[in-house]
Formats: sequence, C-alpha cells, structure tokens
Amino acid sequence: MTEKSGADILIEALVDLGVEVVFGYPGGAVLPIYDALFQDGAGRDRPRIRHILVRHEQAATHAAEGYARSTGKPGVVLVTSGPGATNAVTGITDALMDSIPMVVITGQVPTALIGTDAFQEADTVGITRHCTKHNYLVKDPARLGAIVHEAFHIATSGRPGPVVIDIPKDVQVATARYQKPGPIQHKTYRPALKADKTLVEAAVDMLAAAERPIFYTGGGIINAGPQASQLLRELARITGAPVTSTLMGLGALPASSDQWLGMLGMHGTYEANMAMNRADLVIALGSRFDDRVTGRLDAFSPHSKKIHVDIDRSSINKTVRVDLPIVADVGHVLEDMIRIWKARQHPKPDLDEWWRRISGWRAKRCLDFDDQPDAIMPQRAIRNLYDATKHLAPIITTEVGQHQMWAAQHFGFEAPNKWLTSGGLGTMGYGLPAAIGAQLGNPNALVIDIAGEASIQMNIQELATATQYRLPVKIFIVNNQYMGMVRQWQELTYSSRYSESYSDSLPDFVKLAEAYGWKGIRIERPDQLDDGIAAMLAHDGPVIVDCLVTQLANCFPMIPSGAAHTEMILQANEVSGTMDDEARALV
Repeated sequence: MTEKSGADILIEALVDLGVEVVFGYPGGAVLPIYDALFQDGAGRDRPRIRHILVRHEQAATHAAEGYARSTGKPGVVLVTSGPGATNAVTGITDALMDSIPMVVITGQVPTALIGTDAFQEADTVGITRHCTKHNYLVKDPARLGAIVHEAFHIATSGRPGPVVIDIPKDVQVATARYQKPGPIQHKTYRPALKADKTLVEAAVDMLAAAERPIFYTGGGIINAGPQASQLLRELARITGAPVTSTLMGLGALPASSDQWLGMLGMHGTYEANMAMNRADLVIALGSRFDDRVTGRLDAFSPHSKKIHVDIDRSSINKTVRVDLPIVADVGHVLEDMIRIWKARQHPKPDLDEWWRRISGWRAKRCLDFDDQPDAIMPQRAIRNLYDATKHLAPIITTEVGQHQMWAAQHFGFEAPNKWLTSGGLGTMGYGLPAAIGAQLGNPNALVIDIAGEASIQMNIQELATATQYRLPVKIFIVNNQYMGMVRQWQELTYSSRYSESYSDSLPDFVKLAEAYGWKGIRIERPDQLDDGIAAMLAHDGPVIVDCLVTQLANCFPMIPSGAAHTEMILQANEVSGTMDDEARALV
C-alpha cells in the first residue's frame, strides 16, 4: 500500500463517503487540498468531486445547508485558516441550531506555529467547540482518513449537526497510508434509534384515551427522511387527530390536509395555538419546545399530558416537563405506534367535539388580510407566487424577517424538503446561498428564494456564484423598504421609534441583476403582479424580481414576547383573550 499525502487522503476519503459537491473558498492554509482536488489524487486533470467556488465563506456554509436540507445528504465545506474559518462560524452555528448535517474542513497553520499568533492563525477548535457536535484538530496524517469517516458518522447520525475538521498545512503535505475503514462504531456516541416497546405502548394508550389530542411536529420529522413524513400522515389518518408544526417542520403533513392546523407559535395560526393551549394530550414529534413555540412557559398547554419523542436526550425536559419521554428516532417510533395501534385494533377516536371547537377557531380566518387597490400587500405577493408555482412543487428558501413568516403562513407545502429556512439562529443572508446549494442538489427543480430587500444584501455577492455555475435560481424580493420585522417590533414595543430600521440607499435591484448577468424584473402595482411572476418563471436563467409592497404592513397573527398562546394579536388593534400587564405593555 503506497503512502499518500494528507491532502490526497482527505480527497480519497471524501470520494469513499460518496461526496459529490464541496462548497469552498481557497486560501494559503488549504492550497495542498485544492491542489489534490484539482489533480484528484492520481494526476488526473478532472476532479471526481465538484467544487463550488462561493464568494464568501459564510455563503459556503449556508449553501451546504441548503444542499443538505433539500437532498438528505451531508453538506461539505472547505475553507482556509483564520478569517476563512471565522467567516464560517455563523453558518456552522446555524446548522447546529437547525440540526443540519454538515462537515466543515478548515485549514490551519503548520503545527509548529500553532499558538505563536502566526499569519492567519485562529483557534478554530476553540472557537467552534460550542457550535458543533464535535470538532477535530488533526496532527497525524495516518489518522486523517479515519477521522473524516468518523466526522461524517457523527454529523449524520442521531440528531444531525455540523462537525469541524481542522487540518494544519504540514499534515496536508505529510504522507501516510490510507485504507477505507469499516463501519464506524464510536466508543461513546451511540444514539438510540429504537424505543422501548413499553414506552411506545404507553404512548398509544394515551393517544387512544385522549379527547383533545394534537400532534406537534418539528424538523426532526424532516431529518428522519421522507418515510417519517409518510408515517406521520398515516398515524394522523388512523387517529383523526389534528397536526401542527414548527417553522422547521413545514411540509411533513400536506398543507392541503383537513387535519393541518398550520404553523404554531409566535406567528402561527389562531387555531393551532388555541388547540395547543386547550389540548388534553400533546404528542411532540421531533420538536424541541422552542421559545418561539411555547410562549410564556407557565401558560403553555397547561391542561395537557405531554409525550416527547426526540433522538436528542438533552432536549427532553429541557424547557417543558413532559409526562412520557421517548428517546429514539422519530421515524422508528411512528412506525411502532402505527403497528401497535393496528394490532390492538383501536377504533378511530370520536373527536367530533374537539374538531367542532377547532372549526370555531378556524372561523376567525386569522390569515385574512385586506387587499389595497393601489399597493401590493406582501401577503398577496406570496399567495400569488404560490398559486403560480404550486403545480411545480418548488423548493423555497427564505432570508429572515417578515417575508419569512409570510412565506411560512401563506405558501402551502405538500412535501418535506421543500422548505429551507433559518429557524433557530434566524440568519439574515441565508436564503440566496441556500438556494444555490438546493439548486445544485436538485438541478431540475424550481428553486425560489423569498427575500427581503435588507436580508438579500447580506450575501448578495453570491449572485456571481449562480452566474458562474449557470444555476437558474429565482429571487423574489418582498421589498417594503424597511427591515420589516425590526420595524414591526419598534412599532409595537417602542412607540414607533424606527431607530435605524429604514432601508435607505437601496440599490436598483434590476440593474444589479443585470450587472451579474441575471434577468431583473420590477413589480410596482397589483396589476403587474401575476405578469411579473409569469415572466420570472418563463426565463430559463437566474432572475431577481423586485416586488414593491406596502411599507407598513405587519405580520399577524403574533404572540408578543412573554405572552401566552391565548394572548395573540390577530390583526392591528385587535387582541384575543385578556393580556396580563406585562404582555399588554409589549403591545
């Protein structure tokens, strides 16, 4: 067995792991890896791995997230030491918060220079220790291959997440032998997949006895694969129970299902939040009781028993105490619940009274809005975009802000892996690079980034990446000339003192699109909306649509910070329920 350089070992290990795409940006500390990537480790001039040159390392991580979220494969990033690695930290943290499988390979100064404040040195392992599932500083090229395989195992098993491999430059050029390792069996990291049968039986019994059950689903359903979404649909069908989800769980149950209550939480629907509050049984599936979902903890679903299924043991009882914790893969648990339900021949529960109450809450029509004759309402822009594209099953990415919540509320998702957004970290600048990653992973799909005019500028340089690789990404800017969510909070909580939330000196997005080789379309009036969307869809290359919407629309419904689910603002000047003094002060 011949010896190979550390760089060649890395590339060969990635090939053995089935990696097809790497998102990266070169620099001095990773030049041996880039040379090996160019030569493909065997003197050939064609790489077996496709490298995508981004224009900023943060964008590399978000592109890897979009690729991973839309394909189910881990995203891979390659960046240099120092600023290359630190620029990637935002995306690494984003992936950790949203449980996205990603392996980030960073260059490092030679081992002899570590700790000397060498040029472009940063303590990458120290910096990323708290925003990764695990990280490595590789000091021996003989261990590099095994470490790469172990890193992919950790990133993709259990609750997915990012793993960093920091490789000093001298390790990249030193030689060692490489042999593809067998199945990875980590000494300590062995997440449970199957649940204790007695726990699943108890969950089924609780569900069969409940009078007001609700399934509360999260991103864990999506991460568990398409089969988990199919199992959720089957369990919902045979039990007749309503289903709601977090922002990250959209698409697991079709939005067209009669059992779908919409998203819950801060900008969720009235019926979803009221059903959660009034339920007698909450079955949490792959969700983590995030603060944007629970509202005020002491008022969160106060009269319910709670079952929590999650593969991450640390999520159990972290914020909300539950009655039946099940630590296992949610797909396996759903399969077991369906099998046990059918084996025990449970009849479909009589939930007519529960559904009558839900119908009453639905009658509020909380997502309705008033169209304006001379201005485009942002909700109308999203709905018309959905109507024009739903038959194409597009992949939707978003930036972060009001447009993100309007997209979650008004764009219906019928399948998993079609909704890519930054949930836990709320990262402006996520949507465009995520769309690039999704387009690379799904070359025949329609990929649309629903953006705000502020967020889109955070990684606007990635227009060049899409141009270079001929990616027909579409960007639909909901342009209200404000940092809309910041402005909304300033209106509601700071007496409309709009401190630095106005998007001044905006570029001409049509001219900007043309400068990068994109097609630019501007929509200014309601009568232009459908034609503008049609023109976007008719163009076979990348397009920016600058859709000018009314400036002061707010995103409702809304649960104010510190309020309960029963204290929602449904529309301007309308509050449901009776708010306590603290919550009233917020609105």
